[in-house]
Amino acid sequence: MASVTSDYDYSTAIDFTIEEGLCNLDPNPMEVITQTYIHSIICAFGLIGNALVILTYVFYKRTKTMTDVYLYNVAVADLIFVVALPFIIYNEQHSWLMGSVACKILRSAYSINLYSGMLLLACISGDRYIAIVQARKSFGARARSLTYSRLICSAVWVFAVALTLPTLLYTERFEEKSLEAQTTNVMCQMSFSKTETAKLMKVVVPSLQIAIGFLLPLLVMVFCYSSIVCTLLRAQSTQRQKAVRVILAVVVVFIMCHLPYNVTLLSHTLSLFKERSCEAEKIKLQVLAVSRSIAYFHCCLNPILYAFIGVRFRSHFKQIILDLWCFSKKYIYTARSSRAPSDICITGRMSSDGSNNMTSFSA
Repeated sequence: MASVTSDYDYSTAIDFTIEEGLCNLDPNPMEVITQTYIHSIICAFGLIGNALVILTYVFYKRTKTMTDVYLYNVAVADLIFVVALPFIIYNEQHSWLMGSVACKILRSAYSINLYSGMLLLACISGDRYIAIVQARKSFGARARSLTYSRLICSAVWVFAVALTLPTLLYTERFEEKSLEAQTTNVMCQMSFSKTETAKLMKVVVPSLQIAIGFLLPLLVMVFCYSSIVCTLLRAQSTQRQKAVRVILAVVVVFIMCHLPYNVTLLSHTLSLFKERSCEAEKIKLQVLAVSRSIAYFHCCLNPILYAFIGVRFRSHFKQIILDLWCFSKKYIYTARSSRAPSDICITGRMSSDGSNNMTSFSA
């Protein structure tokens, strides 16, 4: 999630002049099939990873620190992203079968969670900066309280909603005639009644996504993590090399996932009102689609980079797997036999206060 993409489908409604006349920018069937498989994989892994993070915080770990609150909200944002994505993709490929209300809700929820997810990643880097670089200053502990973290998360979600207002207001369900076939497609896209509004929104929406959804989090992450690396290198710690490698992995993965798409989106936005050939436009849209899928993949990596890499979180994750196995084993015994064994499985779930509570699942 979370990753930022454009809410506007440039392949179907762009104000530009094609040198050869009418130009069909619809993707070919092979591209549609390939993107469907890729997005299915992203949705599956993103759903599993982020659901496990949320499950861990709700039933096992609890949110005890500021970072925990941020990680939980990032997982929620990514989860809503991967849940909304299949509905949007399916309706775009098979004509929009859902109503106008679903059109607005899905597009808006999609955008809200993309913005909130990216900004929350910047908050995580800021929290780690305060915890490590500013650890000796008096305001550090106060700035990292749970109350502050919840207020910051609330502000992030409200800000994300405000940034999504153009999508909510201008996204409509409408019919469009195909250029080649004599058919009518039902679309769910941003639609404008005035040319001036269309030109403004076609620049404002992607510009906001690039500036706030990519550049701002990137600058915050680079500054915070650079300061953290310098602090760790000065410290005499046996764990500093591992910590530095993790930080570098977080920044490199973020850049590799989002830089190609945002560069392509910026190039496409700058050329919106220029004359260009049909073939060049098709190639640019193909590059945009590929880079967008790479950006989507970041929501699958967030649980690994920010949660599962921690020792304590991994222990909770292993406990979830063990408990699920125990429940499944109990279900099998109950289904196959009227008399289940007295002691099917014993697990050691960590309680919210950190004590080891032995829990027995028996018939």
